[in-house]
Amino acid sequence: MELAWPLEGADDLREQLLAAYAGPERGYHDLTHLAEVLQRLAELGCTEPTVLLAAWFHDAVYGEGEDEERSARLAEATLSGLLPDAEVVAVAHLVRMTAHHRPDPDDHEAQLLSDADLAILAAPAERYAAYVAGVRAEYAAYDDATFRSGRATVLRDLLAKPSLFHTVYAQQHWEAPARANVEAELSTLEA
Repeated sequence: MELAWPLEGADDLREQLLAAYAGPERGYHDLTHLAEVLQRLAELGCTEPTVLLAAWFHDAVYGEGEDEERSARLAEATLSGLLPDAEVVAVAHLVRMTAHHRPDPDDHEAQLLSDADLAILAAPAERYAAYVAGVRAEYAAYDDATFRSGRATVLRDLLAKPSLFHTVYAQQHWEAPARANVEAELSTLEA
């Protein structure tokens, strides 16, 4: 899988991140997810290297608790010396935002990353079902009742947002199908 890498001369870091996303413990937060986030950023017209790097790092650490914070710290550690300090801080900020997907109204870069990361919610039925199955696989250690309760909490939190998406394009193209998918999944979980 060929994924656009925004940091020239750091191929070892790219390979390290690809290996992380290819880990066997990953059900959804894998290389396919990374590719889809990068595709959605392209669809949103994003070419900002800081946002693209944040996409690469946003799930670099997964399944160990405090994933976003640990991924942000990995970005800080590995990008230090490769980018100006302000850009490293910006990448880490964007990664941390993905913990809650509630970017500030004036933070366009965070809005782009949040929308690209949540675009899976608007996927066609077959892809959405595969996404849900992948998420369930990542939480295989939990019994069905515990998983259903936790997943329902996450979905209700998303639905409580005035809008799942922040950019005009995403609101126009992804909001309605995403809400329909999330509401249908929530109904199934609460049945």
